[in-house]
Amino acid sequence: MSKHLTSAVCLTLGALALGSLAAPRPAAALPDMIVRTDILERQWVVRDEKLDANFCSVIEGGVTPGLRRLVRFTVMTANVGDEDINIGDPRAHFDANDGLYEFATCHQHFHFRNYALYQLIDPHTGKVWKAAKAGFCMLDTDPNPTSVGGDPPKNPTYRSCGDLTHSGNQGISHGWSDTYRFFLGGQYFVLDGGDGQDPVPPGDYVIRITANPPFKPKNQEPCRALDTATGLCHNFAESDYTNNVGEVLVTIPDHPGKTGVGPLAGSDNPLKDEPNEH
Repeated sequence: MSKHLTSAVCLTLGALALGSLAAPRPAAALPDMIVRTDILERQWVVRDEKLDANFCSVIEGGVTPGLRRLVRFTVMTANVGDEDINIGDPRAHFDANDGLYEFATCHQHFHFRNYALYQLIDPHTGKVWKAAKAGFCMLDTDPNPTSVGGDPPKNPTYRSCGDLTHSGNQGISHGWSDTYRFFLGGQYFVLDGGDGQDPVPPGDYVIRITANPPFKPKNQEPCRALDTATGLCHNFAESDYTNNVGEVLVTIPDHPGKTGVGPLAGSDNPLKDEPNEH
């Protein structure tokens, strides 16, 4: 082989090698969680409601039973990414002690840790009240409309929460949402101080929902997905962590009564039994 040909071959191979290094790698397919603010702003109510001492949300949330002033609300989290959130059987995660689940003795099932953060915020002072809601189970409950996800969803995949004696299969498929309806256990903020927090005066407030919220690990808690932009951890990886927050403005009146005030005023109340968490 001539020197000129050899040089040409080397140059060609070098260019190919450089090209392969310079070519961008395709991004890995990942889920992407958003909070459906359109649902949240249409599904809330402030009302006076009796909470029985045997309600698990009362027991687990440290709420004093009796007539309490609440703001109830629906939370719908949609997976608009390119991949499923695939969690699987919660018992397997609990047995592995990987930080995803804890066992709830009142409900006798597993609660997903750090699934969503519920906050009620005074926009004037920044004061924050928290809800005692514990995440329970991720399921395909509602297909996303094309206006939200873009693509029509496939058939639901994740349909079983599981417990100590039954296997579960948890997650949220691409194109599906997981919904916690306003009437379920713990879907409320206590406004009258009955949960040990300061009473919430009448006025305008912001309900802020953060899905898959960031956290700093404590006590050797595993960091399952690190956001390099913030240095904070999440329980599962997403293509975009910046769109995980949904906020709506709600008005808390002086005397909402048992019928209530808000878009869901007049809905069934009081609840004779606290429905399951999903």
